[in-house]
Amino acid sequence: MRDTLGSEGIAGVVIVLIAVGVLTVHDPIVGAGVMVLLAGLALIAKGVADSTMRAFGLK
Repeated sequence: MRDTLGSEGIAGVVIVLIAVGVLTVHDPIVGAGVMVLLAGLALIAKGVADSTMRAFGLK
């Protein structure tokens, strides 16, 4: 994972997880909604990245 994300990417993931954890402790329903939102955004980003890689013939 360190090869693909780098140190900054891993730090960003940790910060996002901490932020969602704090939000979930405050309000579990909103925390769950934010986690679903982040999962959806991650799937969209993966789809765009895969499509771009195919367009360049790299995958």
